[in-house]
Formats: sequence, C-alpha cells, structure tokens
Amino acid sequence: MNSHKLGRTTEDIKRELTAIFRELKDPRIKACFLSIVRVEVTNDLSYCTVYISALEGLDAAKNAAKGLVSAAGFIRRELGLRLRLRHVPELIFTPTDSIEYSAEISRILNSLDIKEDTDEEDNAD
Repeated sequence: MNSHKLGRTTEDIKRELTAIFRELKDPRIKACFLSIVRVEVTNDLSYCTVYISALEGLDAAKNAAKGLVSAAGFIRRELGLRLRLRHVPELIFTPTDSIEYSAEISRILNSLDIKEDTDEEDNAD
C-alpha cells in the first residue's frame, strides 16, 4: 500500500478509535483517563497495534487493555462501519506508561530551582 495512503488510514483509525473508546461502557475502560499514544498498521492492513496509556499509571493501562481486548469484536465492527474498509485489521492493544513518564518529567522540571541570571542582563546594558 502507498505510504501516504497508509499514513492517512492510520490517522483515520486513530481518530475513530478515540471516538469509539468514549462510547464503551466497560468499567475497566471508564475508570481511567485513557489516551491513544500511537497506532501502527501493517502494510497489508491485517494487524493494527494500538498503544494506550492511562494517566493513572501502567497498572490502569493494563487493566484497560484487558477491557479493550474483551470488546475487540465490537470495536472492529464499529471501525469497519465508520471507515468502510474492505478489510478491518485485527486490533492489538499494548499498554504503555508514556503519560505517567511525561508527567514525571514535567514534575521534575517544575521542581528545579532555576534562577534567572540578572547579572548578564545588567552587563549587556
């Protein structure tokens, strides 16, 4: 498949999965703030790996991934109806801790005591 078309299809899948996730009623999914980090689709559209992350941490993302695996049939059917793909890829949900990691980096950066050097500004005048 053309790389441009594959990229466009990948973005369409990500957009529609985000909308479908909002409609799911599974308490494992509703209990956390879930985000799709990245979507990777194989060239022949047979598999789609969806990397998900939860604000609450990796354990919550793993629990949500279990809920998503149990709802994979429904999600695939909805994806096929919304995108009208000839072949809807098999969905593989992989939990990551990227949101938790980036929040930790942000906390570390905010906790640094960085003083602005006013002496350099005075010397420049």
